[in-house]
Amino acid sequence: MWVLILSELLVFGAGLVALLAVRLSDPAGFAEAQDHLYRTGAALNTVVLVTSGFLAACALRWRRSGRRARARWALLLAAGLGALFLVIKGAEFAGKAAQGISYDTHPFFMFYYLLTGFHAAHVLAGVAILLLVAWRDAPRNIEAGAQFWHMVDLVWVLLYPVVYLAG
Repeated sequence: MWVLILSELLVFGAGLVALLAVRLSDPAGFAEAQDHLYRTGAALNTVVLVTSGFLAACALRWRRSGRRARARWALLLAAGLGALFLVIKGAEFAGKAAQGISYDTHPFFMFYYLLTGFHAAHVLAGVAILLLVAWRDAPRNIEAGAQFWHMVDLVWVLLYPVVYLAG
């Protein structure tokens, strides 16, 4: 699991470095493009993912202390919050499409769609993993699932300020 997590962090890190490097060539254009983002939804998604990560951590602690039912519910709630993240992100993407904003509108949006779309794919995979470990809830399974989910959280905590806030 750690090899997967480290490789994913390197991929996202490279994407963020590329975004920041290209931003240097057109800071005003990037700032203008960034003004079209739904920052409130992104902030809400940050709260959703961090809360979900907390529930995944609680699930492991509860499972290890013998509170199996509570651990399963925490995993199901964590997966549900992951699904909510995807709904909010989907609404954001739909809003951009309605505005006629696509990956080729400006280089910023190429990075926006690439990084947040790739992250959304990881959220989808993480939701599936959380549901799987809620079913097969051995502590080592929950630990591995929570590790992946925390990587998804960490990536968003890095994406959010760079993509949505840094100007």
